[in-house]
Amino acid sequence: MQTLILAAGQGTRMRPLTEQRPKPMLPVAGQPLVAHTATAAINAGASRLVFVVGYEADAVRSYFGTEFNGVPVEYAVQDTQQGTADAVRAGVAKLADEPFAVLNGDNLYDSESLAGLFECGPSVGSYRVEQPSAYGVLDITDGRVTKVVEKPDTPPSDVINTGAYVFPAPAQDWLDVEQSERGEHELTDVLNRACQETTVTAVPLHRWLDVGRPWELLEANEWKLDECQRQLNGEIHDDAKLRGNVIVESGATVDAGVVIEGPAILQAGTTVGPNAYVRGATLLGPDTTVGHSVEVKNSVLMRGATVGHLSYVGDSILGRDVNFGAGTTVANLRHDEMPVTCEVKGEQVSTGRRKFGVVCGDGVKTGINTSLNAGVSLATGATTAPNETVLRSVTDD
Repeated sequence: MQTLILAAGQGTRMRPLTEQRPKPMLPVAGQPLVAHTATAAINAGASRLVFVVGYEADAVRSYFGTEFNGVPVEYAVQDTQQGTADAVRAGVAKLADEPFAVLNGDNLYDSESLAGLFECGPSVGSYRVEQPSAYGVLDITDGRVTKVVEKPDTPPSDVINTGAYVFPAPAQDWLDVEQSERGEHELTDVLNRACQETTVTAVPLHRWLDVGRPWELLEANEWKLDECQRQLNGEIHDDAKLRGNVIVESGATVDAGVVIEGPAILQAGTTVGPNAYVRGATLLGPDTTVGHSVEVKNSVLMRGATVGHLSYVGDSILGRDVNFGAGTTVANLRHDEMPVTCEVKGEQVSTGRRKFGVVCGDGVKTGINTSLNAGVSLATGATTAPNETVLRSVTDD
């Protein structure tokens, strides 16, 4: 199955994490998010991958090259991001005149379900949710998809469109669709035509995650870190205690008095300790530092991030080269025990999580004894003063 992977968008809902990188290249369990998408596709039977790239395209090209896990890789460029149908239109020139799959590069899928999707084409990946009106909802009759309805007030079912498709070969000529109300060329219009022209099967996905907002990046890491197996290749002090599925890559160092409770990954160049505590689903990216008497829980620290002394970081995401001054403390729980909210594109949005900490863009620096409130987001390069308490997000504006 020739497979298009859409990886061109700017990921504005994921800012500040995407201000200097494409969303599909955000780290999940030691690999880019889109690498998990590609791996699942290959395991399901993808014979060739075509990445549709645009924003910060070189990051995708440099990671995948011309071959990934034994499968040839090509690239198509979507110069301006004008919707999913437009993205596929940019990629079809690279395809043979055969059926083709389309996957979102910022989604996670289980391989077994994708294999079923590929085998049943023409098909669309489906998933049951409690509140379908927030999604594109599939209208299904006798197992056949008759149409997809976008965010209906009265949903025809509780089965939603996951944005994973297998289209028949003629669909390569159906991509010149009109703009939707939001000014984009939507692939769902192509799906609706496929429903009229042929039989489209809804294939249930056993597991699926749309990684669109920062807290969903935490959820993605929780999923993939839970699949990791214990592997200790770095330098580990005899007085350190590593429990559960912990990966310590070659070149990582764990000092005396450290306790790590997996699942966790310590990538090359990482140093932890002395006397540090790492727990929950935690990714410590390359060249990160977790220093003396620091606790990190259920978090992602990207390349070069440093939490050096006497700090607590819980349920948080720290971008590249973030530096937390000594005594910086992250709050991750509301007193009323309601879900923590986080600012997305200027609006406060519920994360749906009882515990959620902070999101720091690349290069954030905090002064000593800074306190960061639950749900706060700090823009790329933001700084705080010593003893400062940050109760609201700091944006570029």
